[in-house]
Amino acid sequence: MAPDLLITPASRRVKEVRLKAAFPDRRTLNVLLTILLLAAVCGVVYSARSVIAIFVFAVLFAYLLNPFVKFQQRHSLLFRNLRRPAVVEAYLAFVFMIALVGHAFAPEVARNTVKLIDGIPVLLDGLSTGEIATELGDKYGWSEKQEVRFREFLKRHSQDVDSFVRIVDHSIPHAAGVLFCIILVPILAIFFLRDGEHIADSLIRLIFPVDSRPRVHVIAQELHLILSSYMRAQPLLCGLSFVFYSAALLLFRFPHAIGLAALGGLLEFIPTVGWASTAAVILAVGIVSHCHWGWMAVMLAVWRLTQDYVITPRVLGHQLEIHPLAAIFAVLVGAEVGGIIGIYLAVPVIALLVVILRGGAAPEASELHDRDDEPQAASSLRAAAAD
Repeated sequence: MAPDLLITPASRRVKEVRLKAAFPDRRTLNVLLTILLLAAVCGVVYSARSVIAIFVFAVLFAYLLNPFVKFQQRHSLLFRNLRRPAVVEAYLAFVFMIALVGHAFAPEVARNTVKLIDGIPVLLDGLSTGEIATELGDKYGWSEKQEVRFREFLKRHSQDVDSFVRIVDHSIPHAAGVLFCIILVPILAIFFLRDGEHIADSLIRLIFPVDSRPRVHVIAQELHLILSSYMRAQPLLCGLSFVFYSAALLLFRFPHAIGLAALGGLLEFIPTVGWASTAAVILAVGIVSHCHWGWMAVMLAVWRLTQDYVITPRVLGHQLEIHPLAAIFAVLVGAEVGGIIGIYLAVPVIALLVVILRGGAAPEASELHDRDDEPQAASSLRAAAAD
């Protein structure tokens, strides 16, 4: 008997089942390939996280300048309703304002900065040895008791002082890289301001199929409104910080009150490091000037708690349409996951996720609504036919 005649339908089915068990089907392969692709994308994103962060901050800076560009686009005398000339005019105005401020304060700031950079090694050595107490006492007329108290304070916190000195020594070589990133952000923002809509449309055409592009365009428009609202909230928070610092510094009669308040308002754009640097500068000025720096420290702590847990969640929650508790949760998680960058990007990321999930759930809801309408339409047709 031929071997083919021995193959029965049952044995053929058993063989097919074994083949299917031995080799994964197309669906399993698609799932595995998707997982591998997602893992590869996550690896690339993690490796290039610094570059991606620069581009993200460039996008946010573009959103910060976008209202000025729109205003210039509508009211320009020579290039009305033209986008690219409006971007150039907005940047020229921005550079002119920086030059104006620099002309007023640059000579003194540059002189003090050079003096500070030259004196950093001596300052760090004085902190380690405690000799800075004598220098400050001779300069500001401290009594011997105040010098001894400050020297004992440095001795009690000698380990903290040594760790601070090591951090400063380690951070100084990276200052050039940070300065380069700060300069690069507004340069990249020019391209997003000029061709942002074209870039977004090209990415949508490249990634998404034709049938889903209208829904993606709607989600992208909502994301645009979310980011615009977020960046509009930042100047408001900086303005509130400037008002508080001005009132508190003038109340306790600190020297250079308005300058310190302006510094605090500008540094409010930088999460955590900004307000910490402002607090350190204000308290240092209070200590060396014999002002009420203790009460000032209490005021700064109260303001920080109010800003982080009352004002910021309410302002951002109102602008981004998320609950204040969700904003607090996002900031805490962002600090744990991404540090300073995570704190800055946590709230807009949560708002973007809400928009994306809402946009993804909208088609399913519409399909369910259509299915619910079908029986009602059929019953209406039957009733009409019976009549």
